[in-house]
Amino acid sequence: MSAAKAKRREKKMRNQPANVQYPSPPQVESRAENGGGGEGLHLTGTHDFISAEHLFIPQRPVKALGVSLSRSDPFMYARSRCHQDRTNKDVGPWAGFSPLSPCLAGAFARARAAEVSAMLKAATKTTCSSHVFQVLPKHMRRRAMSHNTKRLPRRLRDVANRMKRKEPVKSKSRKFNRRQRKNIWLETHIWHAKRFHMVKKWGYCLGVRPTYKCYRPCYRAMSSHCLLQDLSYYCCIELKGEEDKLLAALTQLTCKEAGPTFAAAMFLSGARQGSVTVYRAGRYPSDPLGPVTFLWRPQTPGLTHRQLWIWAHPALKQDLLPELQSACQCSEAVAPPVEPEVSRAEADPTPRAEPNPDNELKAGAKRKRRCKDGSEPPAKRILGDGTRLPTSPVTWRSSSTGLVINDLTMEIIRYRLIGPQSHSVLAETLEAATVCDEVKFSPLWWPEHCKDQSNMNLHQQQTDVFNVLKGIYSTGELPPGTVLGLTVDDPRLTLPRQKVKAVPCVNQDPVGYEEKRNQLMLQGVPLQCCQSFLWERSVRDNVTDNKISEQVPSDPSPQSCLKGAEKLPFNKKKLPKHVDSARHRHKSSLDYYRLYLSKVPMFSFLSLQVYREVRVSGLHMSLKHSQNKAAPHFPHDYPDCPAGSRFQEEQEAEFLDMFRRRPPAKRTNYIKQGCLAPFRCPWQQLAEEWELLVTDGGADRKGDVQTQMTRKSHEVIEEVTSQQNVAAASPPSCFTVLRNRRSLRLLSSWCRPPTCRGQRRGRGAAAALPLSDSAVTSFHAAHKMSVVWVRLTLLSKGKPEAHAMVCAPTAEDLKLFGKSPENCGPQEPPHKDHYKSRINRKKKSSKTATPSQESDNPTASTDPHSPSDLLQGLWPDPLPSVVSHCSRVTLGWVTQGDFSLAVGRGEALGFVSVSGLLHTLLKQPPELRGTLLLRNPTSLHYRFVRLNIDV
Repeated sequence: MSAAKAKRREKKMRNQPANVQYPSPPQVESRAENGGGGEGLHLTGTHDFISAEHLFIPQRPVKALGVSLSRSDPFMYARSRCHQDRTNKDVGPWAGFSPLSPCLAGAFARARAAEVSAMLKAATKTTCSSHVFQVLPKHMRRRAMSHNTKRLPRRLRDVANRMKRKEPVKSKSRKFNRRQRKNIWLETHIWHAKRFHMVKKWGYCLGVRPTYKCYRPCYRAMSSHCLLQDLSYYCCIELKGEEDKLLAALTQLTCKEAGPTFAAAMFLSGARQGSVTVYRAGRYPSDPLGPVTFLWRPQTPGLTHRQLWIWAHPALKQDLLPELQSACQCSEAVAPPVEPEVSRAEADPTPRAEPNPDNELKAGAKRKRRCKDGSEPPAKRILGDGTRLPTSPVTWRSSSTGLVINDLTMEIIRYRLIGPQSHSVLAETLEAATVCDEVKFSPLWWPEHCKDQSNMNLHQQQTDVFNVLKGIYSTGELPPGTVLGLTVDDPRLTLPRQKVKAVPCVNQDPVGYEEKRNQLMLQGVPLQCCQSFLWERSVRDNVTDNKISEQVPSDPSPQSCLKGAEKLPFNKKKLPKHVDSARHRHKSSLDYYRLYLSKVPMFSFLSLQVYREVRVSGLHMSLKHSQNKAAPHFPHDYPDCPAGSRFQEEQEAEFLDMFRRRPPAKRTNYIKQGCLAPFRCPWQQLAEEWELLVTDGGADRKGDVQTQMTRKSHEVIEEVTSQQNVAAASPPSCFTVLRNRRSLRLLSSWCRPPTCRGQRRGRGAAAALPLSDSAVTSFHAAHKMSVVWVRLTLLSKGKPEAHAMVCAPTAEDLKLFGKSPENCGPQEPPHKDHYKSRINRKKKSSKTATPSQESDNPTASTDPHSPSDLLQGLWPDPLPSVVSHCSRVTLGWVTQGDFSLAVGRGEALGFVSVSGLLHTLLKQPPELRGTLLLRNPTSLHYRFVRLNIDV
């Protein structure tokens, strides 16, 4: 028999039951009866006799239902006189067979009974991978039966339900850890990965936008109901120490001119959450790091030790954390506690046999991938973040000041609920925790806290406040940044049976609730109710270690909502939470809540919000939310921060790669469009050029700036190149973004016409200061090399795009706009491409030139504008004058632009030069102040826009 046939036979006989394999037949005692005239058989162990001539067995194996009978069975074949059988001419059912030699009838019957038993077992037994619907004939099987038992016949539904409940839980694969070596997954990653386009950013895998159409539904949820965002990727840095020492260190990083700081009274008490822009120590107004939000722990009477949480974007953490360590003098890294190692013999005293590598794998089994070194992460899920290495320290201490810095990234979950009905969603989802009965011993934290009467009194006060707040309509009725600490039950206990839209509570309030609600709306939440057990690390670790399974059963009833709840000493799991509300000053429809939670089953919590018709969004809608608020979005709109400059470089490389992939005939020629930088915004060059024009009255000596724009392109290139050489010789001074609140209010009042409707009166002498040459000179002297954040609203049709140019209109443009405000705007004359001929000549010469001729040409490498470095349609570096390149003076660029559903027309956000804006406002008539021009990079058409500066 060949090797292939032997292999097929081995595979066929692999399932042969062992009880039908027998050795050679036992000895048979024979004796002669009736004088030896006839032969008879005596069966060993029995008293039955059987005649050999009446027993015939077929020569071929019998197969029934997948069970094959082995040839090794001594009763299977009896072949004698083979040559005579082949020549036998008898035709009948027993042709080709011969009488059997003496055998045992009892053994033969037992062998047949074993085969029948094995055959029935193979026909009726279902393996672990089998399902009930596979028992049905093929014409009755449907794909829906595999997951919906109601599709099965009635006689099989009970069996399918029992098998579904007893299905073993699969252990988590190590791929879960291997995939997180470079990019960490959030707690809700699995939920988002099934429904969102994922992107790898800042060390995390984050959802950008859903796979379905969502722009308008998300806006409707944001403006009328509730929109949910998972902000758990934000980094939390904890500072602990004496209050005066903490404030002394943090004061170096902020300034009162830019708004309330860490030391503001309304934030220092812990009743509200604040936000501030952080700078490098002592470098205000230059060298900003970025915006952060912070929250103080409410102070305990009689103690000066305070605790502070600082929340920062992951792109900001690498710049903020070293600055905090330097300011707090916390350079001593504290090693984490090392758990004592336990040997395998101590951990498992039961002796085990040494594994045999030869017998370890069965036939047909796959060998699992083994780790050859210690770099393989354990099977347990990794707890960490994407902003640091797993071996990096997370705690730093100062021996001189006693301050401690802890990195709590990915230890606290952070959600943001946007919309007027976000309060109603939280009111229906969260229920205050019930007091636990007296328990002798419990591994959970809540029963121990229930034994302290002071904790229960505080919990009752927080519950009363939460019940009173259920009656408010939206977050706009609460002071911005209000904080409420509350311990709640597991939200899965309130899972509705079907999707129900959360609506405000309009029932009749109990007696006295109206007065309490008015008091809360005016004074805020009492200070003692802002306390939360979420500040305690031991409580957070206890909730994380003892959290119940995230799997929600199919029965949504509260009795069966939590798996394993009946094993607990009480039926509900307690989760400490921090609820913080914030709202925009001008648009109450953009109110939102921030929800801070410990490590809880976030997958189930997210599903519960969806059951209340809450729409979930990603990074894209987070950017749109900032646009609707007209607020800068980090890091997109922070060009003076290190994270903002890095983002601009990455964005330029991405856009440039997309531009290169398109053929030259199918991409825009930005040189002919008069666009110098279509993929980036050169803020530094813009501030330097306006500084040269305005300093020492340079613009007045040269005359009107608009008259200088009629010069030809080659003259502009020569003049600006000389200016850049002079600027390169002097020490560079970086531009800054104007964030002084007093100066912003003054500049905002100058940008509005005197008869502007809805104009609020300014406070103080700054608002009463009129626009004049002396006021502009003093303002410019205080804020040199600065740009300001502006909001631009189109006065006609059009949709602004990113990197669009913001220009100053000429006197003729303003006259045209005064006659017809609906006029779209002027046109930019087409520009000439000076580098197209060079590129064409280079292409022709490269086809005919030899390699030796190319190496003998030394000017190709020394020329900064050599054709080899040019890309058709783009200006090469260094750029010519960005201010005087077009027929209208350039004041700035747009960073975010789109059609705004909130305004009903196109709206753009960006920065303009403070010097250029002041010079433009002085030249405009009072009734048309703040009217500018906007032009997209791919268009030659200017459109009129209205400029606003929101403070």
